[in-house]
Amino acid sequence: MSRIYMDHNATTPVAKPVLDAMWPLYSEHWGNPSSIHWAGREPAGLIDDARDQVADLIGARARDLFFTSGGTESDNTALMGVLAARPRGRHLVTSSIEHKAILDMAKWLETAHDVRVTLLGVDGRGRHDLDEVREAIADDTTLVSLMLANNEIGNINDITAISEIAHEHGALVHCDAVNALGKVPIDVGSLGVDLLSISAHKICGPKGCGALWVKRKTPFEPYIRGGGQERGRRCGTYNAAGIVGFGKAAALAGERLASGWEQDVSRLRDRLEEGIVSRVERVRVNGDPDGRLPNTTNLSFSGVAGAAHVLNLDLRGIAISTGSACTSGSLDPSHVLVALEQGDEWLAAAIRFSLGTGNDEAQVDEVIDAVVAEVAKLRALQATA
Repeated sequence: MSRIYMDHNATTPVAKPVLDAMWPLYSEHWGNPSSIHWAGREPAGLIDDARDQVADLIGARARDLFFTSGGTESDNTALMGVLAARPRGRHLVTSSIEHKAILDMAKWLETAHDVRVTLLGVDGRGRHDLDEVREAIADDTTLVSLMLANNEIGNINDITAISEIAHEHGALVHCDAVNALGKVPIDVGSLGVDLLSISAHKICGPKGCGALWVKRKTPFEPYIRGGGQERGRRCGTYNAAGIVGFGKAAALAGERLASGWEQDVSRLRDRLEEGIVSRVERVRVNGDPDGRLPNTTNLSFSGVAGAAHVLNLDLRGIAISTGSACTSGSLDPSHVLVALEQGDEWLAAAIRFSLGTGNDEAQVDEVIDAVVAEVAKLRALQATA
């Protein structure tokens, strides 16, 4: 049985050049990068090179970026770091469709540290209203935290406009760009943000390595303290192999974007979506078809349980998901789809396809045929139940 992977928003396969770049950090250059002797100098230099590569992918100064254990730590650190450092107010503005790394931290800050939290809503397509953003920001607003692209429905937010609004009112802006990285061009200067979170495993890099970019002079207190690594902004022994792998993955992602990968994968996505919609009745595209990631489509099939759909496709060797991998064990409906207020008929019926490297037209056509067959089977079972 062939295997087809269309869950790239959950994680991506590690690219062979990334593995090749990482291996010497285990076999030859295994020293502690913080050591000043010969064993530490080589890995320290390789980390510096990786920092340049990752910074280049987001149009940033390398010295303003520090490495973390992944997107969740980067998001947590951004919220904690700014709210702890900035004397202005204790008000956080975020949204109902953010990743749980933001929402759960916001809830904890609200209950444990008396931070006032405002959750922005979205319309039926998952889009933010800029006027609502403007109205939500008050005199005591410390930080606005909104993602660049949603991991479940793929929506891309107008972060540039949101940054302008926030800065007009004296608030700082954090952007979770974890699922946008490598899929669309990112430039921190154009976005106008003050902090930006990213992660390696979304771009064919290793798990367990992320980064947080903090604009120079942004008020910020470290979340993890200790030995002074990363200029004191994130202490702890360096994950040297992971960081070097992140650097190589970032370089490869930049090359893909420059070669037109964004357009290529969007054509595959559209072929998949149109092929399914044209052959299946009572199917809905969730999110904003006119403003989303080029690799992502989220579809709801009336009368078909999304979890059953995923399991049946898995038996055919096809890997997709019902939403975020971080909450895949939950029986609750997706908080993102709940925010769209589409109705119970569609909530439990949603599945996400997220394409990436390795997918081609033949795989897309095979998945279309499989989805059509499984929807018919599951609806027939539902009719006789």
